[in-house]
Amino acid sequence: MKVTKAQAQANRAHVVATASTLFRERGYDGVGVADLMAAAGFTHGGFYKQFRSKGDLMAEAAACGIAQTVALSEGADIGQFVRAYLSREHRDARASGCTMAALSGDAARQPQAVRATFAAGIEDLLAALGAPRAAPEDAEAARQRAEYLGVLAHAVGAIVMSRACPDDAPLADEILQVCRDGILASLEAPGAG
Repeated sequence: MKVTKAQAQANRAHVVATASTLFRERGYDGVGVADLMAAAGFTHGGFYKQFRSKGDLMAEAAACGIAQTVALSEGADIGQFVRAYLSREHRDARASGCTMAALSGDAARQPQAVRATFAAGIEDLLAALGAPRAAPEDAEAARQRAEYLGVLAHAVGAIVMSRACPDDAPLADEILQVCRDGILASLEAPGAG
């Protein structure tokens, strides 16, 4: 039976969403094409009808996962974002949590398209959080952008370090609490955005 164009697009979107979840849970090297396609409910042979390479799928899956984080962050103030992001719930939700926290280390060793997707995703998340795009002559916007970028890098790093600890380790929770409290205190400091 011939697949309609609409069904082919829906199938591709399903594979991308499945890959996004599996890559966040297991890492890029922890997911083979055959396992991915089986998890999505398709045959291994169908992969190359939809994607040129696993690298192409990794970039699309990263964009999909990052878009989910951006969508959840829109409208939240930076303090709300920090509290939700540096929570035990987010830490434990590898498969559905932030793609940047789950895969930045892996992305650094991937093709340019994957790294470019992460860079664009960082820009999108900064924009969703309200960070200004700073012009070179706008010192205040540059300062605010740097502050938001610092908060994001600090939060992502805290999740990465917490996840590196055993799940029941007190240190895993301590990392989240110390970083969350530190970020929130810096945001409340005089002169902070």
